[in-house]
Amino acid sequence: MALETARGSGAAKDRALDYVKSRVLTGAFPGGELISEGEVATALGMSRTPVREAFLQLEAAGLLRLYPKRGALVVPVSPDEVRAVLQARLVLEDFAAGAVLQRGSVACAALYEQLSAEVQRQREAAAASRLAEFLESDRAFHQLTLDAAGNAILAGFYSTLRDRQMRMIGESARDPQRLNTIIAEHERIADALRDGELEGARDAVRAHLSSTTRALGLL
Repeated sequence: MALETARGSGAAKDRALDYVKSRVLTGAFPGGELISEGEVATALGMSRTPVREAFLQLEAAGLLRLYPKRGALVVPVSPDEVRAVLQARLVLEDFAAGAVLQRGSVACAALYEQLSAEVQRQREAAAASRLAEFLESDRAFHQLTLDAAGNAILAGFYSTLRDRQMRMIGESARDPQRLNTIIAEHERIADALRDGELEGARDAVRAHLSSTTRALGLL
């Protein structure tokens, strides 16, 4: 019985963790907002204990800041963090574009098929207002190019930026039109890689990251 209770508590904490983290990453809980254990517990139909445990884990991850008897503050994404992540992405994605093109037309064609599938997934998610799915597909789109570049160390490092990227895009995508802009920018990147245009691909990546910077109000 005790084991079953422990399992139930662990499952409840995981559910609370997934719920809160997803809402933080998608911007449904925007930076600067104060959320309470009671509100989350009520929304999920559970006690406050697993929610409190989830809050503690998210505080350790740097997403929340806890204030006793008041709730949890969603830690805003700082301008310095945004710039640092986008600078890292520019270096990595610029390298990846060149590395993929060096592997030849067969590799480029295979990558294009994968990228096109993610772009289609993004169109469908945007049309259905499924922001969480859109953000996951956005992350997958860029990871595909890093993976295809053939450098496992850089691809692994890029994957560590996952949560930061999803949160920044979530913050920038509150206007539905932004999703259409992202899709168009992704199409330009994919087309340039398909056509073997190195400078075109690099220009498309730079334009995409500059567009994200502007959408976050940093230009």
